[in-house]
Amino acid sequence: MHLLDYIIFALYFLGVLGVGIYFFFKNETHEDYFVGGRSISSFHVGLSIVATDVGGGFSIGLGGLGFVMGLSGSWLLFTGLVGAWLAAIFTVPKLKKLDMTSGYLTYPDFLRAKYGGKVAMFAAVISGVGYLGFTGGQILAGAKLAAGSVFSDITAFDPLSFSLFVIAAVILLYTVLGGIKAVIYTDTVQWIVLLAGLMFLGFPFAYYKLGGWEVISTALPASHFSLTNVDAITIINWSFTIIPIWFIAMTLYQRVYASPNVKEAKRAFFIAGVFEYPFMAFVGVGLGMLARVAFPDSDSEMALPLMLNHVLPIGVSGFLLASYFSAVMSTADSCLIASSGNFTNDIIVELYKKKLSYKAIIRLSQLITLVVGVLALLLASTFQSVLDIVLQAYGFMVSGLLVPTLVAYFSKKTDSAAAAVSMIGGGGFTLVSILAKIGLPMGLDPTVFGLTISAVLYFGV
Repeated sequence: MHLLDYIIFALYFLGVLGVGIYFFFKNETHEDYFVGGRSISSFHVGLSIVATDVGGGFSIGLGGLGFVMGLSGSWLLFTGLVGAWLAAIFTVPKLKKLDMTSGYLTYPDFLRAKYGGKVAMFAAVISGVGYLGFTGGQILAGAKLAAGSVFSDITAFDPLSFSLFVIAAVILLYTVLGGIKAVIYTDTVQWIVLLAGLMFLGFPFAYYKLGGWEVISTALPASHFSLTNVDAITIINWSFTIIPIWFIAMTLYQRVYASPNVKEAKRAFFIAGVFEYPFMAFVGVGLGMLARVAFPDSDSEMALPLMLNHVLPIGVSGFLLASYFSAVMSTADSCLIASSGNFTNDIIVELYKKKLSYKAIIRLSQLITLVVGVLALLLASTFQSVLDIVLQAYGFMVSGLLVPTLVAYFSKKTDSAAAAVSMIGGGGFTLVSILAKIGLPMGLDPTVFGLTISAVLYFGV
Protein backbone atom coordinates (compact mmCIF):
# COMPACT_ATOMS: atom_id res chain seq x y z
CA MET A 1 0.00 0.00 0.00
CA HIS A 2 1.05 3.57 -0.74
CA LEU A 3 1.44 6.19 2.00
CA LEU A 4 -1.75 7.90 0.81
CA ASP A 5 -3.71 4.66 1.29
CA TYR A 6 -2.39 4.33 4.84
CA ILE A 7 -3.40 7.94 5.60
CA ILE A 8 -6.95 7.38 4.30
CA PHE A 9 -7.19 4.17 6.27
CA ALA A 10 -5.92 5.77 9.50
CA LEU A 11 -8.24 8.79 9.22
CA TYR A 12 -11.22 6.52 8.83
CA PHE A 13 -10.37 4.53 11.96
CA LEU A 14 -9.78 7.69 13.97
CA GLY A 15 -13.17 9.01 12.86
CA VAL A 16 -14.94 5.87 14.05
CA LEU A 17 -13.19 6.00 17.42
CA GLY A 18 -14.23 9.66 17.70
CA VAL A 19 -17.89 8.66 17.39
CA GLY A 20 -17.50 6.16 20.21
CA ILE A 21 -15.90 8.78 22.47
CA TYR A 22 -18.65 11.32 21.62
CA PHE A 23 -21.46 8.98 22.65
CA PHE A 24 -19.52 7.90 25.74
CA PHE A 25 -20.23 11.37 27.10
CA LYS A 26 -23.75 11.62 25.60
CA ASN A 27 -25.22 8.36 26.98
CA GLU A 28 -27.09 9.08 30.19
CA THR A 29 -29.14 5.90 30.77
CA HIS A 30 -28.85 2.21 29.98
CA GLU A 31 -31.69 2.73 27.42
CA ASP A 32 -29.42 5.16 25.59
CA TYR A 33 -26.66 2.55 25.63
CA PHE A 34 -28.75 -0.42 24.47
CA VAL A 35 -31.69 0.97 22.41
CA GLY A 36 -30.70 4.54 21.55
CA GLY A 37 -33.48 6.18 23.56
CA ARG A 38 -36.07 4.60 21.18
CA SER A 39 -35.87 7.62 18.87
CA ILE A 40 -33.82 6.65 15.80
CA SER A 41 -35.31 7.09 12.31
CA SER A 42 -36.07 4.25 9.87
CA PHE A 43 -33.30 5.42 7.51
CA HIS A 44 -30.57 5.05 10.12
CA VAL A 45 -32.08 1.86 11.56
CA GLY A 46 -32.56 0.30 8.10
CA LEU A 47 -28.98 0.93 7.03
CA SER A 48 -27.76 -0.28 10.39
CA ILE A 49 -29.75 -3.51 9.94
CA VAL A 50 -28.26 -4.29 6.54
CA ALA A 51 -24.78 -3.22 7.64
CA THR A 52 -25.07 -5.55 10.62
CA ASP A 53 -26.52 -8.49 8.70
CA VAL A 54 -24.23 -8.35 5.66
CA GLY A 55 -21.18 -7.00 7.45
CA GLY A 56 -17.65 -8.20 7.05
CA GLY A 57 -18.46 -11.88 7.36
CA PHE A 58 -20.87 -11.94 4.44
CA SER A 59 -18.88 -9.32 2.50
CA ILE A 60 -15.74 -11.42 2.56
CA GLY A 61 -17.86 -14.58 2.32
CA LEU A 62 -19.67 -13.22 -0.75
CA GLY A 63 -16.33 -12.50 -2.37
CA GLY A 64 -15.34 -16.10 -1.66
CA LEU A 65 -18.61 -17.39 -3.15
CA GLY A 66 -18.12 -15.22 -6.24
CA PHE A 67 -14.62 -16.69 -6.55
CA VAL A 68 -15.92 -20.28 -6.28
CA MET A 69 -19.34 -20.25 -7.99
CA GLY A 70 -19.82 -16.83 -9.61
CA LEU A 71 -23.17 -15.04 -9.82
CA SER A 72 -25.03 -17.93 -8.19
CA GLY A 73 -23.44 -16.96 -4.89
CA SER A 74 -25.85 -14.02 -4.83
CA TRP A 75 -28.66 -16.38 -3.72
CA LEU A 76 -27.08 -16.29 -0.26
CA LEU A 77 -28.35 -12.74 0.25
CA PHE A 78 -31.68 -13.37 -1.48
CA THR A 79 -32.53 -15.31 1.67
CA GLY A 80 -31.78 -12.11 3.58
CA LEU A 81 -34.32 -10.17 1.52
CA VAL A 82 -36.97 -12.85 2.15
CA GLY A 83 -36.25 -12.92 5.88
CA ALA A 84 -36.30 -9.13 6.27
CA TRP A 85 -39.61 -8.68 4.48
CA LEU A 86 -41.30 -11.61 6.23
CA ALA A 87 -40.25 -10.14 9.58
CA ALA A 88 -41.48 -6.67 8.56
CA ILE A 89 -44.92 -8.07 7.74
CA PHE A 90 -45.50 -10.68 10.44
CA THR A 91 -43.43 -10.06 13.58
CA VAL A 92 -42.01 -6.52 13.70
CA PRO A 93 -45.45 -4.85 14.20
CA LYS A 94 -46.33 -7.23 17.04
CA LEU A 95 -42.95 -6.75 18.70
CA LYS A 96 -42.93 -2.96 18.48
CA LYS A 97 -46.44 -2.69 19.93
CA LEU A 98 -45.35 -4.78 22.92
CA ASP A 99 -42.18 -2.73 23.28
CA MET A 100 -44.13 0.54 23.30
CA THR A 101 -46.08 -0.65 26.34
CA SER A 102 -43.39 -2.66 28.17
CA GLY A 103 -40.08 -0.99 27.30
CA TYR A 104 -37.97 -3.99 26.26
CA LEU A 105 -34.17 -3.84 26.03
CA THR A 106 -33.24 -7.30 24.72
CA TYR A 107 -34.63 -10.24 22.76
CA PRO A 108 -35.03 -12.39 25.91
CA ASP A 109 -37.20 -9.62 27.39
CA PHE A 110 -39.82 -10.61 24.81
CA LEU A 111 -39.57 -14.29 25.77
CA ARG A 112 -39.63 -13.40 29.48
CA ALA A 113 -43.05 -11.80 28.99
CA LYS A 114 -44.33 -14.94 27.22
CA TYR A 115 -42.61 -17.79 29.09
CA GLY A 116 -41.05 -16.44 32.29
CA GLY A 117 -37.55 -15.84 33.61
CA LYS A 118 -35.98 -19.30 33.23
CA VAL A 119 -36.78 -19.56 29.53
CA ALA A 120 -35.51 -16.02 29.00
CA MET A 121 -32.23 -16.99 30.66
CA PHE A 122 -31.84 -20.06 28.42
CA ALA A 123 -32.44 -17.80 25.42
CA ALA A 124 -29.89 -15.30 26.70
CA VAL A 125 -27.22 -17.98 26.94
CA ILE A 126 -27.91 -19.31 23.42
CA SER A 127 -28.09 -15.81 21.93
CA GLY A 128 -25.05 -14.57 23.85
CA VAL A 129 -22.89 -17.53 22.82
CA GLY A 130 -24.14 -17.34 19.22
CA TYR A 131 -23.26 -13.67 18.94
CA LEU A 132 -19.90 -14.29 20.53
CA GLY A 133 -19.21 -16.68 17.64
CA PHE A 134 -20.59 -14.23 15.11
CA THR A 135 -18.32 -11.49 16.49
CA GLY A 136 -15.39 -13.86 16.08
CA GLY A 137 -16.32 -14.26 12.41
CA GLN A 138 -16.21 -10.51 11.86
CA ILE A 139 -12.84 -10.18 13.58
CA LEU A 140 -11.48 -12.96 11.34
CA ALA A 141 -12.92 -11.19 8.27
CA GLY A 142 -11.21 -7.95 9.23
CA ALA A 143 -7.97 -9.75 9.95
CA LYS A 144 -7.99 -11.43 6.52
CA LEU A 145 -8.50 -8.04 4.90
CA ALA A 146 -5.69 -6.48 6.88
CA ALA A 147 -3.32 -9.41 6.43
CA GLY A 148 -3.76 -9.29 2.65
CA SER A 149 -3.33 -5.53 2.42
CA VAL A 150 -2.50 -3.18 5.28
CA PHE A 151 -0.16 -5.48 7.21
CA SER A 152 0.97 -7.73 4.35
CA ASP A 153 4.56 -6.45 4.55
CA ILE A 154 5.01 -7.16 8.27
CA THR A 155 7.92 -9.54 8.77
CA ALA A 156 8.36 -9.59 12.55
CA PHE A 157 4.92 -11.20 13.13
CA ASP A 158 2.52 -13.43 11.25
CA PRO A 159 0.34 -10.89 9.35
CA LEU A 160 -2.95 -12.70 10.08
CA SER A 161 -2.27 -13.07 13.82
CA PHE A 162 -1.11 -9.46 14.12
CA SER A 163 -4.19 -8.28 12.21
CA LEU A 164 -6.53 -10.21 14.54
CA PHE A 165 -5.29 -8.23 17.55
CA VAL A 166 -5.36 -4.83 15.81
CA ILE A 167 -8.89 -5.25 14.41
CA ALA A 168 -10.24 -6.58 17.70
CA ALA A 169 -8.71 -3.65 19.60
CA VAL A 170 -10.30 -0.97 17.39
CA ILE A 171 -13.75 -2.63 17.38
CA LEU A 172 -13.67 -3.07 21.14
CA LEU A 173 -12.64 0.50 21.87
CA TYR A 174 -15.45 2.36 20.14
CA THR A 175 -18.16 -0.21 20.91
CA VAL A 176 -17.34 -0.40 24.62
CA LEU A 177 -17.37 3.39 24.82
CA GLY A 178 -20.38 4.40 22.74
CA GLY A 179 -23.06 1.70 22.93
CA ILE A 180 -25.90 1.31 20.42
CA LYS A 181 -26.03 4.96 19.32
CA ALA A 182 -22.39 4.85 18.31
CA VAL A 183 -23.11 1.54 16.58
CA ILE A 184 -26.16 2.70 14.58
CA TYR A 185 -24.81 6.08 13.47
CA THR A 186 -21.44 4.67 12.46
CA ASP A 187 -23.29 1.83 10.69
CA THR A 188 -25.11 4.39 8.52
CA VAL A 189 -21.89 6.02 7.40
CA GLN A 190 -20.09 2.70 7.08
CA TRP A 191 -22.75 1.18 4.84
CA ILE A 192 -22.89 4.24 2.56
CA VAL A 193 -19.09 4.19 2.32
CA LEU A 194 -19.07 0.45 1.59
CA LEU A 195 -21.77 0.30 -1.08
CA ALA A 196 -20.73 3.52 -2.85
CA GLY A 197 -17.07 2.54 -2.75
CA LEU A 198 -17.67 -0.92 -4.19
CA MET A 199 -20.18 0.14 -6.86
CA PHE A 200 -18.55 3.33 -8.12
CA LEU A 201 -14.84 2.73 -7.47
CA GLY A 202 -13.98 -0.90 -6.76
CA PHE A 203 -15.86 -2.66 -9.53
CA PRO A 204 -15.18 -0.16 -12.37
CA PHE A 205 -11.47 0.23 -11.57
CA ALA A 206 -10.88 -3.52 -11.17
CA TYR A 207 -12.85 -4.28 -14.33
CA TYR A 208 -10.72 -1.81 -16.32
CA LYS A 209 -7.36 -2.79 -14.79
CA LEU A 210 -7.97 -6.51 -15.44
CA GLY A 211 -8.56 -5.92 -19.15
CA GLY A 212 -12.33 -5.62 -19.52
CA TRP A 213 -14.94 -8.13 -20.64
CA GLU A 214 -12.83 -10.01 -23.15
CA VAL A 215 -10.16 -10.96 -20.59
CA ILE A 216 -12.59 -11.59 -17.72
CA SER A 217 -15.02 -13.77 -19.71
CA THR A 218 -12.12 -15.88 -20.97
CA ALA A 219 -10.50 -16.29 -17.54
CA LEU A 220 -13.66 -17.43 -15.73
CA PRO A 221 -15.65 -20.63 -16.30
CA ALA A 222 -18.91 -20.14 -18.22
CA SER A 223 -20.83 -21.44 -15.18
CA HIS A 224 -19.73 -18.36 -13.21
CA PHE A 225 -22.06 -16.21 -15.33
CA SER A 226 -25.11 -18.35 -14.57
CA LEU A 227 -27.59 -18.06 -11.69
CA THR A 228 -28.08 -21.84 -11.64
CA ASN A 229 -24.51 -22.82 -10.67
CA VAL A 230 -25.67 -23.90 -7.21
CA ASP A 231 -27.31 -27.12 -6.03
CA ALA A 232 -30.70 -27.34 -4.32
CA ILE A 233 -29.23 -28.62 -1.04
CA THR A 234 -27.08 -25.50 -0.72
CA ILE A 235 -30.12 -23.25 -1.25
CA ILE A 236 -32.07 -25.26 1.35
CA ASN A 237 -29.22 -25.01 3.86
CA TRP A 238 -28.88 -21.24 3.33
CA SER A 239 -32.63 -20.78 3.68
CA PHE A 240 -32.91 -22.77 6.90
CA THR A 241 -29.93 -20.95 8.39
CA ILE A 242 -30.48 -17.34 7.29
CA ILE A 243 -34.23 -16.66 6.88
CA PRO A 244 -35.10 -17.69 10.48
CA ILE A 245 -32.40 -15.45 11.96
CA TRP A 246 -34.62 -12.45 11.16
CA PHE A 247 -37.10 -13.64 13.79
CA ILE A 248 -34.67 -14.33 16.65
CA ALA A 249 -31.61 -12.08 16.20
CA MET A 250 -30.86 -9.92 19.23
CA THR A 251 -29.31 -7.25 16.98
CA LEU A 252 -32.57 -6.94 15.03
CA TYR A 253 -34.71 -6.77 18.17
CA GLN A 254 -32.56 -3.90 19.39
CA ARG A 255 -33.18 -2.10 16.08
CA VAL A 256 -36.94 -2.53 16.52
CA TYR A 257 -36.72 -1.14 20.06
CA ALA A 258 -34.57 1.77 18.84
CA SER A 259 -37.32 2.79 16.36
CA PRO A 260 -39.87 5.35 17.61
CA ASN A 261 -43.02 3.54 16.36
CA VAL A 262 -44.39 0.60 14.36
CA LYS A 263 -44.37 2.40 11.00
CA GLU A 264 -40.70 3.39 11.28
CA ALA A 265 -39.70 -0.10 12.45
CA LYS A 266 -41.43 -1.81 9.50
CA ARG A 267 -39.97 0.65 7.00
CA ALA A 268 -36.47 0.00 8.35
CA PHE A 269 -36.75 -3.74 7.61
CA PHE A 270 -38.06 -3.12 4.07
CA ILE A 271 -35.12 -0.77 3.44
CA ALA A 272 -32.68 -3.39 4.72
CA GLY A 273 -34.09 -6.12 2.46
CA VAL A 274 -33.68 -4.10 -0.73
CA PHE A 275 -30.10 -3.16 0.06
CA GLU A 276 -29.23 -6.80 0.72
CA TYR A 277 -30.64 -8.04 -2.57
CA PRO A 278 -29.95 -7.07 -5.30
CA PHE A 279 -27.50 -4.29 -4.40
CA MET A 280 -24.93 -5.93 -2.12
CA ALA A 281 -25.52 -9.45 -3.41
CA PHE A 282 -24.32 -8.81 -6.97
CA VAL A 283 -21.63 -6.27 -6.10
CA GLY A 284 -20.12 -8.71 -3.59
CA VAL A 285 -20.01 -11.78 -5.83
CA GLY A 286 -18.99 -9.65 -8.82
CA LEU A 287 -15.88 -8.45 -7.02
CA GLY A 288 -15.15 -12.03 -5.98
CA MET A 289 -15.26 -13.04 -9.64
CA LEU A 290 -12.82 -10.26 -10.56
CA ALA A 291 -10.57 -11.33 -7.69
CA ARG A 292 -10.41 -14.84 -9.20
CA VAL A 293 -9.23 -13.34 -12.48
CA ALA A 294 -6.52 -11.40 -10.65
CA PHE A 295 -5.40 -14.15 -8.23
CA PRO A 296 -6.73 -17.50 -9.48
CA ASP A 297 -4.47 -19.58 -7.22
CA SER A 298 -5.25 -17.72 -4.00
CA ASP A 299 -7.46 -18.80 -1.09
CA SER A 300 -11.02 -17.92 -2.13
CA GLU A 301 -11.53 -15.48 0.77
CA MET A 302 -8.06 -13.92 0.51
CA ALA A 303 -8.20 -13.14 -3.23
CA LEU A 304 -10.39 -10.06 -2.77
CA PRO A 305 -8.11 -8.33 -0.22
CA LEU A 306 -5.14 -9.10 -2.46
CA MET A 307 -6.91 -7.55 -5.44
CA LEU A 308 -7.80 -4.42 -3.48
CA ASN A 309 -4.17 -4.05 -2.49
CA HIS A 310 -2.42 -4.84 -5.76
CA VAL A 311 -4.78 -4.08 -8.65
CA LEU A 312 -6.48 -0.83 -7.70
CA PRO A 313 -4.77 2.58 -8.05
CA ILE A 314 -3.32 4.59 -5.15
CA GLY A 315 -6.03 6.25 -3.05
CA VAL A 316 -8.81 4.03 -4.37
CA SER A 317 -7.20 1.03 -2.67
CA GLY A 318 -7.13 2.75 0.72
CA PHE A 319 -10.71 3.99 0.36
CA LEU A 320 -12.06 0.56 -0.57
CA LEU A 321 -10.17 -1.18 2.18
CA ALA A 322 -11.73 1.31 4.58
CA SER A 323 -15.08 0.40 3.01
CA TYR A 324 -14.62 -3.28 3.71
CA PHE A 325 -13.41 -2.57 7.22
CA SER A 326 -16.62 -0.55 7.59
CA ALA A 327 -18.60 -3.70 6.89
CA VAL A 328 -16.55 -5.71 9.36
CA MET A 329 -16.92 -3.19 12.15
CA SER A 330 -20.60 -2.47 11.50
CA THR A 331 -21.39 -6.11 12.20
CA ALA A 332 -18.85 -6.77 14.92
CA ASP A 333 -19.95 -3.78 17.00
CA SER A 334 -23.63 -4.80 16.80
CA CYS A 335 -22.83 -8.40 17.73
CA LEU A 336 -20.73 -7.25 20.67
CA ILE A 337 -23.55 -5.06 21.96
CA ALA A 338 -26.05 -7.90 21.44
CA SER A 339 -23.97 -10.50 23.26
CA SER A 340 -23.11 -8.05 26.02
CA GLY A 341 -26.79 -7.14 26.41
CA ASN A 342 -27.72 -10.81 26.80
CA PHE A 343 -25.12 -11.51 29.46
CA THR A 344 -25.61 -8.20 31.28
CA ASN A 345 -29.35 -7.55 31.30
CA ASP A 346 -30.73 -11.06 30.95
CA ILE A 347 -28.33 -13.02 33.13
CA ILE A 348 -26.23 -10.93 35.52
CA VAL A 349 -28.79 -8.22 36.34
CA GLU A 350 -31.56 -10.83 36.59
CA LEU A 351 -29.53 -12.97 38.98
CA TYR A 352 -28.34 -9.95 40.94
CA LYS A 353 -31.70 -8.63 42.04
CA LYS A 354 -30.37 -5.63 43.93
CA LYS A 355 -31.33 -2.38 42.21
CA LEU A 356 -28.44 -0.98 40.18
CA SER A 357 -28.10 2.61 39.04
CA TYR A 358 -28.15 3.46 35.33
CA LYS A 359 -24.48 4.37 35.46
CA ALA A 360 -23.60 1.11 37.20
CA ILE A 361 -25.42 -0.90 34.52
CA ILE A 362 -23.62 1.00 31.76
CA ARG A 363 -20.22 0.38 33.36
CA LEU A 364 -21.09 -3.30 33.87
CA SER A 365 -22.19 -3.49 30.22
CA GLN A 366 -18.90 -1.98 29.09
CA LEU A 367 -16.93 -4.52 31.13
CA ILE A 368 -18.96 -7.45 29.76
CA THR A 369 -18.57 -6.08 26.21
CA LEU A 370 -14.81 -6.07 26.72
CA VAL A 371 -14.80 -9.67 28.00
CA VAL A 372 -16.99 -10.90 25.11
CA GLY A 373 -14.68 -9.16 22.65
CA VAL A 374 -11.61 -10.88 24.05
CA LEU A 375 -13.35 -14.28 23.91
CA ALA A 376 -14.42 -13.59 20.32
CA LEU A 377 -10.80 -12.80 19.43
CA LEU A 378 -9.68 -16.14 20.88
CA LEU A 379 -12.43 -17.95 18.95
CA ALA A 380 -11.52 -16.18 15.69
CA SER A 381 -7.94 -17.41 16.00
CA THR A 382 -9.16 -21.04 15.80
CA PHE A 383 -11.08 -20.73 12.49
CA GLN A 384 -9.93 -20.51 8.88
CA SER A 385 -13.16 -19.71 6.99
CA VAL A 386 -15.18 -16.58 7.74
CA LEU A 387 -18.37 -17.91 6.16
CA ASP A 388 -18.12 -21.15 8.16
CA ILE A 389 -18.02 -19.45 11.54
CA VAL A 390 -20.82 -17.02 10.61
CA LEU A 391 -23.21 -19.70 9.32
CA GLN A 392 -22.45 -22.05 12.23
CA ALA A 393 -23.22 -19.29 14.75
CA TYR A 394 -26.48 -18.60 12.91
CA GLY A 395 -27.37 -22.29 12.85
CA PHE A 396 -26.84 -22.73 16.59
CA MET A 397 -29.10 -19.77 17.44
CA VAL A 398 -31.82 -20.67 14.95
CA SER A 399 -32.00 -24.31 16.07
CA GLY A 400 -32.48 -23.37 19.69
CA LEU A 401 -34.63 -20.26 19.47
CA LEU A 402 -36.87 -20.19 16.40
CA VAL A 403 -39.64 -22.62 17.42
CA PRO A 404 -40.39 -21.14 20.89
CA THR A 405 -40.20 -17.63 19.42
CA LEU A 406 -42.72 -18.29 16.65
CA VAL A 407 -45.05 -19.95 19.15
CA ALA A 408 -44.78 -16.86 21.36
CA TYR A 409 -45.79 -14.63 18.43
CA PHE A 410 -48.61 -16.65 16.94
CA SER A 411 -50.11 -18.84 19.66
CA LYS A 412 -52.24 -17.76 22.58
CA LYS A 413 -51.03 -20.74 24.61
CA THR A 414 -47.37 -21.03 25.56
CA ASP A 415 -45.61 -23.64 27.71
CA SER A 416 -42.44 -22.76 29.60
CA ALA A 417 -41.26 -26.35 30.08
CA ALA A 418 -41.77 -27.13 26.39
CA ALA A 419 -39.87 -23.99 25.40
CA ALA A 420 -36.91 -24.85 27.63
CA VAL A 421 -36.67 -28.44 26.38
CA SER A 422 -37.04 -27.28 22.79
CA MET A 423 -34.20 -24.76 23.15
CA ILE A 424 -31.82 -27.19 24.80
CA GLY A 425 -32.62 -30.08 22.44
CA GLY A 426 -32.53 -28.14 19.15
CA GLY A 427 -29.58 -25.89 19.95
CA GLY A 428 -27.68 -28.71 21.66
CA PHE A 429 -28.00 -31.07 18.70
CA THR A 430 -26.73 -28.45 16.27
CA LEU A 431 -23.85 -27.41 18.51
CA VAL A 432 -22.71 -31.03 19.04
CA SER A 433 -23.04 -31.74 15.30
CA ILE A 434 -20.87 -28.72 14.48
CA LEU A 435 -18.19 -29.41 17.09
CA ALA A 436 -18.05 -33.16 16.37
CA LYS A 437 -18.28 -32.58 12.59
CA ILE A 438 -21.00 -35.21 12.27
CA GLY A 439 -21.93 -36.07 8.68
CA LEU A 440 -25.70 -35.78 8.19
CA PRO A 441 -27.94 -37.37 5.51
CA MET A 442 -28.15 -35.79 2.03
CA GLY A 443 -25.57 -33.15 2.93
CA LEU A 444 -28.16 -31.14 4.87
CA ASP A 445 -26.99 -28.58 7.41
CA PRO A 446 -27.32 -29.49 11.13
CA THR A 447 -29.77 -26.58 11.43
CA VAL A 448 -32.39 -28.49 9.43
CA PHE A 449 -32.29 -31.37 11.90
CA GLY A 450 -31.89 -29.11 14.91
CA LEU A 451 -35.06 -27.21 13.99
CA THR A 452 -36.94 -30.47 13.46
CA ILE A 453 -35.85 -31.79 16.85
CA SER A 454 -36.76 -28.46 18.48
CA ALA A 455 -40.29 -28.57 17.00
CA VAL A 456 -40.85 -32.23 17.94
CA LEU A 457 -39.71 -31.58 21.50
CA TYR A 458 -41.83 -28.47 21.95
CA PHE A 459 -45.08 -29.96 20.73
CA GLY A 460 -44.27 -33.35 22.25
CA VAL A 461 -43.85 -31.85 25.70
